[in-house]
Amino acid sequence: MVQKAERVAAPQLSGRKTGGRQGRPVGNVTRGTTNPNRMRRVDRWLTGPQGWRLRSAASPLVVDLGYGATPATAVELFERLSAVRPDVQVRGIEIEPDRVRAALPLERPGLSFHVGGFEIPVAGRPVLVRAFNVLRQYEEADVPGIWRLVQDRLSPDGLFIDGTCDEIGRRVTWVALDAQRPLSLSISVRFGSFELPSEVAERLPKALIHRNVPGEPVHALMQAMDRAWLESAPLAAFGNRQRWQSMARILRDAGWPVQDGPARWRLGELTVDWEAVAPRV
Repeated sequence: MVQKAERVAAPQLSGRKTGGRQGRPVGNVTRGTTNPNRMRRVDRWLTGPQGWRLRSAASPLVVDLGYGATPATAVELFERLSAVRPDVQVRGIEIEPDRVRAALPLERPGLSFHVGGFEIPVAGRPVLVRAFNVLRQYEEADVPGIWRLVQDRLSPDGLFIDGTCDEIGRRVTWVALDAQRPLSLSISVRFGSFELPSEVAERLPKALIHRNVPGEPVHALMQAMDRAWLESAPLAAFGNRQRWQSMARILRDAGWPVQDGPARWRLGELTVDWEAVAPRV
């Protein structure tokens, strides 16, 4: 039965013991809503700017954590990453056993499904962990502990992606973390799906969604994006790609630590250093 996610207790986050029992997955059963091709934007980022992590990994282990009621996005992740690293090993993890049983017929060499939670119960240290629309259903206060638990399972060059998107993947955001700290916030949108870039704020990750208020850095970013988007309106005649690239340049020139360049911006993507949007204490 799917229930509203409960608080993740401190004992769960500090080890594998929960309520006196060992081996119970860390976390709660959540709604599991998913759709095919919903994760295409983050997968494009993983195979693009972050593809080097997979190519250089001694053990190309990847985890799709909390893939949902159907395994479509885990299968897509496997197929997309296989183009970068043919020997990739993708492990789909779900806390609900029925979801795992339903996915088993789709297993193949390099792709398998397992019951588990944030403890990531697979052998080895993953180079990539993708958890989308999972932490959104927890409490903001639980996020640092959950992040730490997953980070402790990463390989030395590993990356943990905590993200949120709309139902069909047109508005997407994610935080990227290595084994030590959060690195960046990425935003990716489909042109034509918004009037102002700040509309993506409703899909911010759990660590930021409640911080989109005056005085918080992420709110300042949303407002700066809107101003730069409006300032770039004359370029709309040349298409939204040109307008978005102009927006990114204006932000960078204003001092925002915008990463990458036009090749990524033209996709409706924007990545900034985490320090620029980290919540105020």
